[in-house]
Amino acid sequence: MKLGSHLTITTFKTKRKASRGPKHHHKASKIRRKCYTARVNQALLTHEGPIMIRGKGTGFVAHPDLSEDIVIERDNLGVALDGDIVEVSYTTRPGQRAEGKVTRVIKRVHNELIGVIKERAPGDHASLYLQPDNHRIHIRPTLDPLAAEHLGMKVAVTLVDWTSPATEPKAAVIEVLGRAGDHETEMRAIIRGGGFALDFPPAVAKAAEDIHARRDEIFREAQADPKRRDMRDVTTMTIDPVDAKDFDDALSLRTLENGNVEVGIHIADVSHYVREGEPIDDEAQERGTSVYLVDRVIPMLPEVLSNDLCSLRPHEDRLAFSAVFELTPNADIVNAWYGQTIIHSDKRFSYEEAQEVLDKQDGPFLQELTTLMTLGRKLRAERYREGAIAFEQPEVKFELDERGAPVRVYAKVRTETMLMIEDFMLLANREVATYIYDRAKDAGRDLAFIYRIHDTPNPEKIEELSMFLRALGYEFESHKGIVTAKNINKLLKEVDGKPEANLIKTATIRSMAKAVYSTKNIGHFGLAFKFYTHFTSPIRRYPDLLAHRLLRRHLDGSSIKGTELAQFEKISVQSSQREMEAVSAERDSIKFKQVEYMLNRVGEVFNGVITGVTDWGIYVQDTVSLSEGMVRLAAIKGDYYEYEAKQYRIKGQRTGKIYRLGDEVKIKLVKVLKDERQLDFELVG
Repeated sequence: MKLGSHLTITTFKTKRKASRGPKHHHKASKIRRKCYTARVNQALLTHEGPIMIRGKGTGFVAHPDLSEDIVIERDNLGVALDGDIVEVSYTTRPGQRAEGKVTRVIKRVHNELIGVIKERAPGDHASLYLQPDNHRIHIRPTLDPLAAEHLGMKVAVTLVDWTSPATEPKAAVIEVLGRAGDHETEMRAIIRGGGFALDFPPAVAKAAEDIHARRDEIFREAQADPKRRDMRDVTTMTIDPVDAKDFDDALSLRTLENGNVEVGIHIADVSHYVREGEPIDDEAQERGTSVYLVDRVIPMLPEVLSNDLCSLRPHEDRLAFSAVFELTPNADIVNAWYGQTIIHSDKRFSYEEAQEVLDKQDGPFLQELTTLMTLGRKLRAERYREGAIAFEQPEVKFELDERGAPVRVYAKVRTETMLMIEDFMLLANREVATYIYDRAKDAGRDLAFIYRIHDTPNPEKIEELSMFLRALGYEFESHKGIVTAKNINKLLKEVDGKPEANLIKTATIRSMAKAVYSTKNIGHFGLAFKFYTHFTSPIRRYPDLLAHRLLRRHLDGSSIKGTELAQFEKISVQSSQREMEAVSAERDSIKFKQVEYMLNRVGEVFNGVITGVTDWGIYVQDTVSLSEGMVRLAAIKGDYYEYEAKQYRIKGQRTGKIYRLGDEVKIKLVKVLKDERQLDFELVG
């Protein structure tokens, strides 16, 4: 078993008894006929869903009515690839896991594969094949010998007539991306492999330019809307990362005569510019989200909108969708108003600039920042009292040179101003979702909305987490796999500041359900919110844009048809999938840059923490760059080490020396395999 940043992989083997000779043939045949009859009489069940393929080719398909995924051995995968939507036939037997076979690929997710052209035999151009970048693609399709001119290059290929598992998969090169290992080549490969595109289709780009050309006319139309509130006279500011180009959100503040404070949380009114069913909207829905790689952003919307017209830039009148709250000095909500507005940002702060004003108690808008920080702290404290989980993990940042090569890798420091902005965004997201529910319920209307939901943890995963933590010396309170957010917070507080803290946070996060979008509300376990949505980032997340449209419809009292609700649920599922693909692309770009950073550091010694233990080696993470590599058991000198799975450790046979999960160690980098994104370490001392 391996915990940490790697998945645990389980393999399933079918045991067969050897033949016992001719005299048993007749008896064996009768038994086989009897078993065959039993299988025929037991009708095969069918199910459709996405397939996950792990290891060297074991497939898994989730089924809502089964406690475990249907397992599909490699011989029964047919022509399915990881992520494809498939039809499977399967059987269930008491006490055994369901086993199945892919009978049909309903939808091919990978229309093209990205990888490197290699030779199965050195110098043999007839043995060319594609080594896919995606390690979950279990096939190695053959290529035409003419592709030899691109040997060692990263390419995009499409499968050629692979309709039967009995035939060897073949592929044709459709584009050469560049030499493997080059910065631009690898970034393009990550973007393309994730199904994203740098450029917008011509029709979308033209539509965006047309909107920009009509910006004054569109603004006048908005201004004429009697439901839109003019808030340009209220002190307003944005607080964002120093390198931000699109400003989704702004905060306004004014003190009322009764001593309370009015806080406006203003979000870019993308819905006024991007209308449903138009080319820009179709493209945004398809993209689902902006993607943030190490060196670039792949925006959901054309930059003329995301960085200009919709962005809440300073010293310019802008359209917003706002949640305005009257708060007491204790951050209790007295009144709330929701609607479209016109705002004017007086100041653009970076997180660091705003933090410096607060730390030095000197600078622009000190009073407003102080009031916002005081209220933010109270909102945060209340959230944690209610059971919100304090998951805060280090974020890797890179300093790149003009060629895109990493010259520095470090963990990003979270300022309290970042937390403060998060406090108010969470407030808006929670209150908008609650308001929609209450308003629709009171009016007896359909509760059509798009929620951000987070289910309670799977009891089995919590039991596994408890065993893991006990092996590290921690007691974790749970009752038969049922755990509260407060129990999790207690654990996180206990490990805070310890070498194994990030490891335990990662393991705990992986025991949780994934947050997704849905029209069916079940609450948000991690935040301890009964109602929650994503309302605050419509420039970079499509569900937020949809939330704005639905909020306006609820405010107007317009009816929402059942057919629309089905479409909203379809968008929710698609957006959740695109989000996961974006996160995967972002992680791939980080991993590539970490490995590239280490390329010139072979022979250097680092401080590390053991993040995983297997029967072939231990995984260790450098504490500065957060790069992870392996120390192979065979490479540990002075003893023979054995893997003790239940204790998450290895132990020397002669010396009794133990290395366990979470231990601090010194490591030396001995090899970097750039193409495979692998680092090899050895223990020092």
